[in-house]
Formats: sequence, structure tokens, C-alpha cells
Amino acid sequence: MDYTQRRAQLYSSIREKGIFTWDYMYEEEYALADVHRVSAGKLTEMAEAAERLGEVFRKAVEIVRQGDDEFLLELGVPEAALAAVRLTVLPEWPTVIGRFDFAYTKNGVKMLEFNSDTPTGIVEAYYVNGEACRYYGLRDPNEGMADHLCLALQQAVDAYGEAGYPTERVVFSALGWHEEDALTTRYLLERYGRPAAFVPLSELRVYEDRLHVLTEDGRHEPIDVLYRLHAIEKLAEDADTDGYPTGAHALDLIARGRLATINPPAAFLAQPKSLQALIWTLHEEGQFFTETEHEAIEKYMLPTYMENRFQGKCAYVSKPILGREGGGVTLFGAEGETIAQDGEEFYWEQPMVYQELAELETLRVETMNGPFEGKLLWGQFLIGGKPSAVVARIGGAITGNLSCYLPVAVEG
Repeated sequence: MDYTQRRAQLYSSIREKGIFTWDYMYEEEYALADVHRVSAGKLTEMAEAAERLGEVFRKAVEIVRQGDDEFLLELGVPEAALAAVRLTVLPEWPTVIGRFDFAYTKNGVKMLEFNSDTPTGIVEAYYVNGEACRYYGLRDPNEGMADHLCLALQQAVDAYGEAGYPTERVVFSALGWHEEDALTTRYLLERYGRPAAFVPLSELRVYEDRLHVLTEDGRHEPIDVLYRLHAIEKLAEDADTDGYPTGAHALDLIARGRLATINPPAAFLAQPKSLQALIWTLHEEGQFFTETEHEAIEKYMLPTYMENRFQGKCAYVSKPILGREGGGVTLFGAEGETIAQDGEEFYWEQPMVYQELAELETLRVETMNGPFEGKLLWGQFLIGGKPSAVVARIGGAITGNLSCYLPVAVEG
């Protein structure tokens, strides 16, 4: 059976279940039917990196959220979110559901960024990867880890309850028309395992100083806890068709304790790449962190600054502080010559960080268009403060929207 036949067999059975339907995106193959074998040792190393860096970011967020408004604005926090991001009911976690992006280099695991606010790749890691491994008779490195999602979501809601929030009405929400976001959110709702409902963002309303669901018959039903696959910086800009700043009002409700959210708003503070620059600067100065934490920063993070300190010394990358999917990223050689640049129009207006360039692994895989040699990016989930599933993507030098999902199996 050739690749095309295997792929059709694998993903048609997955699509039929209605959990993962975006194996093609933008009329291109997104989910591959090839499987990459990874050693147990490499998986252990990535899990250890995530756990140790999770504690570094937790500690950094705990102090950053106490900063004044000017400091938070410089970090990249939207003005409308200044009060909200200072709140947390789970200070022992940097986030409830987060994903580190790792490069596996000749010097081991190196962190590129931390998707702590609204990470995706969840269905691929926790569901599709297992289906692909079963199809080929291979061992799934993520087996049983969907339970991590259930436990973390339930613990987060319970923490809100213990803090005095009402938690009876739980809603999971995302853009209803966005296939990936909507089905990812529905998948998490199922993993939550308690009564809850999926509601598209378009059906949410601020009414009588609460966030409500607007039902088909015109009733307003209040929401106590909202799982949002909608980034804080996007929420801050949301407005009704008449121009009313609904998103800013929702953030005000959060700040005043009238709405609980997952991820908690403080989780956003771990996401700006400007925080990586702050952590690296504190590390270079030998400040704030314990000896063990400094060791983790040195081992797993890359030198990152708010200004270019690399030109003339080594290859480097510039990234927008709140960019996503490779948007606004440029790779440079040591003398400042451009190696690769994102071709999309978004995120270029943001402040940039400069980071030492980490060389991604090169891998050759099968695709519908024949063999493809690309760069491999690892995602390592951090769920409830603990390392969890992994997800792999392969693409060009810059991992963007059109990079492919690649199932992985444990070697041997």
C-alpha cells in the first residue's frame, strides 16, 4: 500500500469520528501519515526541560504580575488587560494548559517560546497521535495523557470555587466558524468530564455586568467559568458592531472577580517573548533565581534580548513579542544577512526580541507530494505544572501556518 492509500485509510477513519477534521488546511496536506520514531531518552529530556522551565516561568510570572502598569505595558500586556492579568487562583502553576516549543539541537533541548495562553496542537497530541500509532502498531508516547487534561481542568475550576467564585455554569468557547479552534475546544470540553457547554464566541454577551450566553429564544444565561481559546491580546481589542468595547468590558469583569477563565489571565504573562528576555537578563546578572533555576535557564533557554546583541557574533532570529505561527519572524546570519523571513503581513508592527538562532533538526518524510526534507519543531505540553504529551511539526526554516503535523512513536 503506497503513502496516498495509507493516508486515506488512516485519516478517513479519524475524520468520521468528527474529533479531528483538519488534516487538510488551506488546500494543503497538514497531517502527515508518516511517523517519526523518537527515543525514550529524548522524550525524557524534553519532559525534564518543560518541568524545570515551568518552575522558572511560574516564579517569573509571580513577580511580574506585581509590577506597575508601565512595566506591564512594556512587557506587551494590552492596557485593557492590566488589572485582569494580575489575578490568579493557581500561583503554583504558570498556566493550566501550556505548550513549550523546543528545538532539539546538538547541544540538547533548547526552548524557543512558551505558548501559555491559548495553545493549540492539543487534539493532534492527545488524540490523533494515538490513532496513528495504533494504525501502524507502534507505541504512542502520549498514551493515557489525556487524563492530565481532565485533572488540570477540574483542579482549575475547583480552585476558583475555593476562592469564592461561583462555578456552576461552565462554558467552553472559541470562534464557531474556525474548524480547528472549535473542535479543539469541544475536545477539551469532553476531557473536562463535568457538565459544561460549548458556545461560539459570537453568542457571548456582556449583560447586566456579567458575561452571558445569548440563547436562540433571546434569553441571557450567565457564565461562571469560561474556557477561552481566544487570546488575551485579541480579547482586549474585541468590539461589538456598534463599536462598544465588549472585550475590554469582559476583561474588567475578570479583574473584578465576576468571571473566572481558563487559562487564568495571569497565564498570559508567561507568553510574551519579552519575558524570555527578562529571564535571560536576570540569569546573566545572577539575580532572582536559585542556583538550580539558573542551571535550567542556562541549559534549556537561549540568549534573548530586547536589542540586537548578536550581529557580528553569531546567527540570530528576530521575533515579535506576541507573534504566532512564525508571523513576523526573520532569521539572520552572523553578519546580519537574511537567511529566511516570514512572508505574511501580521505582527511586524510589534516590538521585537532578538534570540540566538537554534538549528532545528532536519528530517526527511513522506508526503502526498513525495519526499520532503524539512525542519522539525517539538511541542511539549505543560499541563497543571507537569510535563505531558508531545507534538511534532515539520516545515521550513520558520515553522508557520503551513508546517505539517507529524505523528511520533517511541523508538524500539
